[in-house]
Amino acid sequence: MAASTVAAIGAAADVRGYALAGVAVWPAAGPDAARTAWLALGPQVAVVMVTAEAARAIGPAVDDLARMVVVLPDGGAP
Repeated sequence: MAASTVAAIGAAADVRGYALAGVAVWPAAGPDAARTAWLALGPQVAVVMVTAEAARAIGPAVDDLARMVVVLPDGGAP
């Protein structure tokens, strides 16, 4: 069984701290960047943390049942 990974998508200031815990950080400077990051996630990503802004940009796809998605509250950098 291949190892699963965790990713975080959102404004750099909100997600960069998660890299210290080994999370693959995908800084997204706007809605287009958030959608691009979401589409670039590989099948090994089992858990995705997204900022509320990124979740709004990604839209209904954020309810992807193939992986666990956690929507981070606004303004909560680690």
